[in-house]
Amino acid sequence: MPPDFLTILFLAALLLTTLLRTGLALRQRNHVLAHRRAVPDQFAESIELTAHQRAADYAAAKVRLGIVETLVDAAWLLVLTVGGGIAAIDGRLLGLFGTGYLHDLALFGSIGLLGFIIALPSSLYRTFRLEAEFGFNKMTWSLWFADLLKGGALALLIGAPLLLAVLWLMQAMGSLWWLYVWLFWLSFNVLVLLLYPTVIAPLFNKFAPLEDAALKQRIEALLKRCGFAVSGLFVMDGSKRSAHGNAYFTGFGAARRIVFFDTLLDKLTPQEIEGVLAHELGHYHHRHVQKRIVLLAIISFGLLWGLGQVIDQAWFYEGLKVGAGGTAKGLLLFSLVLPVFAFPLSPIFSALSRHDEYQADAYAARQTAAGDLVSALVKLYRDNAATLTPDPLHSLFYDSHPPASLRVAHLRTLGG
Repeated sequence: MPPDFLTILFLAALLLTTLLRTGLALRQRNHVLAHRRAVPDQFAESIELTAHQRAADYAAAKVRLGIVETLVDAAWLLVLTVGGGIAAIDGRLLGLFGTGYLHDLALFGSIGLLGFIIALPSSLYRTFRLEAEFGFNKMTWSLWFADLLKGGALALLIGAPLLLAVLWLMQAMGSLWWLYVWLFWLSFNVLVLLLYPTVIAPLFNKFAPLEDAALKQRIEALLKRCGFAVSGLFVMDGSKRSAHGNAYFTGFGAARRIVFFDTLLDKLTPQEIEGVLAHELGHYHHRHVQKRIVLLAIISFGLLWGLGQVIDQAWFYEGLKVGAGGTAKGLLLFSLVLPVFAFPLSPIFSALSRHDEYQADAYAARQTAAGDLVSALVKLYRDNAATLTPDPLHSLFYDSHPPASLRVAHLRTLGG
């Protein structure tokens, strides 16, 4: 491929993706605000107008910030590529460290650190201004700094050895290096899934056994009814960071555990909590986690094969204006530009996710009263300020869960 053609192709893809993201955001904002004055009939008896308007304002505020982030991200990618940023940073690092693994780690670390610094104002604004304005942020500055230090330590202790292993495989395994990296990457992901509940998650949150005896008995009855075994029921102190509520499963096999945010337990009745949990059980019943792992394996296989085809091609580096090629630079560059070309595929993955949510809802309706899950969802929509009137096209690209009106209508056809 001629380098100039790749340059034009990349710039065109970046422009189109940025315009598409911005256009979808504006559609979302306009659609939500246009429906701000009245609660949809479906929710008129359960959600107050003030709550509906708060959700619309929250959605609009997130969209405004998202547009700024989209433009900043696009500008940063331009600076790194055709603007010569990667080439300049790489040249400076070669002067300091020469070639070798230390240079490679420094290159990834430098780009990562600069990206973090550029994104920091937006991140701080989101947490301490936007989320605080709508009553969700519970994060203190000391907790924010503690999370930052822990995250940085994990990046060094896990990320650096992982990157070194990948780079070694890329250089030592010949033309089929991408196959070995793929096998290693899958193994690493499975290991993280196994270690996350007991090793990683406790670094950031406290997990205590569920003490509510009546609720515990209800949940254990549901688990027995569904033929589902877990290693424990836990409550997580999510309220120290946010007022948003959630519940999730984590782990595999005998190590599976159920985790409730303390904020969720405070907001829902036992029957509603049972409905939410039955939905999560539906994901396991339909093996959605395993299917996602298989899908990840297929996609990562294709991407690594694709990287293997371009990493030794001079036009790949010349077309993106990053100087001479190299293993670390090729991996970095591929990971940076891939999202630009992959974004138009977002509706496919969002549709797969929404299909899984409908399946899990149907399973919950068979195991518990569908009305309890409907009641729980309505409370969560209200308390989390989730918009009831998303733009359909924006939802098509971004929403992993069905829009509120469609999801509730589906549950009510199942007996809710």
